[in-house]
Parts: sequence; structure tokens; C-alpha cells
Amino acid sequence: MNLDALLAHIDPEGEIPPVDRWHPDHQGEMDLVIAADGRWIHEGSPITRPRLVRLLSTLLRREADGSHVLVTPAEKLRIRVEDCPFLIVDAEPASEGRWWLTTNVGDRVPLDAGHRLALGETPAGESVPEVPVRFGLVARLGRNVYYRLVEQAESRELDEGGNELGLTSGGAWHPLGRLEAGQLPDDEFPCG
Repeated sequence: MNLDALLAHIDPEGEIPPVDRWHPDHQGEMDLVIAADGRWIHEGSPITRPRLVRLLSTLLRREADGSHVLVTPAEKLRIRVEDCPFLIVDAEPASEGRWWLTTNVGDRVPLDAGHRLALGETPAGESVPEVPVRFGLVARLGRNVYYRLVEQAESRELDEGGNELGLTSGGAWHPLGRLEAGQLPDDEFPCG
């Protein structure tokens, strides 16, 4: 996959191509890693051009077997993702009782019934909120966004004991974490 040729065709409006409908015959692998901290690393070097990272992110999807691939109409290349492919780097409330989340690659995601926060496990075994973005891809909450949402959160008792901290957005409950009796919401946050 020629990265510069792809970059020349990037949509300036940021439209996401229909990668879920592309099933090319040519398949392979690409030496590209999406690090747990959100960096995109090609052949051992971080990609420093934001437009290129954005372009590549629009070609990304997750396969049924859990692998991640970059897809064009002509080829499909498997890449490696250390944790989640995206990070949530900003959150803003909207007047209609809904939060909007923004990823490190520029996607805006409404926090609603179709995009619910769920507690996912990091490779280190820690429970951190994540949200679906598109094509099977998820974004993990960054520490600053987590704390911003915790400031607006409420606590609900769980049937099995303890409390769940979360918030309501878009008419749906979104968990931010579980608290044992006596634990404060900011006791720890496992993400970088």
C-alpha cells in the first residue's frame, strides 16, 4: 500500500469510506502498529503527519476474528493494534442531555444508546471505559476525559454490592467504573 498515493486522495471533509463493503482479493500484512498510547508506528518509526494518520484511520476496520486491517477496494492489509485503535481525547456536553466524544484521529461520536460506554480490559488486565466508534473499532477513554466525565457522574448501587459510577447521555446509562464500599472515584485510573 503506497501511503503517499493514498494521502493524495484523502477526503478533506473527513468522510469515512464504506470499508465494510470492500472485500478485495489481494491480502497481506503491513508493518504498522497502533500503540496503546495512540501513536501510529510504520516500520518502526512514528507517523508524524496528522493527515496521514487520519487517512489510515478511515481505512481501518476490525474483522470477525478480532484482527485489524486497512482496506481499500484493491487490497486488505493486516496490521497490529496493541490495545484499542483509538483514544477518546475530548468530551463535550450538548444541550439535549447528550455528550459528544472526540477521538485522537478526529472522529466525533455521540454518547448514546448506539455508542455506549462499556468497561473493557486493557492488555494489563485493568478495567477502563471504551466506546464503539465504527466498523467494530473501539476507543478507550483517555485519563483527562475520564476525570471530566467523573466530575459529572452519579453513583448507582449494584445488586451484587458496591456501586457503579456513570452518567446518563442520549437516554442511556454509561458506566465509568465500579466502586467497592469506601473507595473514592479518583482512587486510581489505570490508563496512561
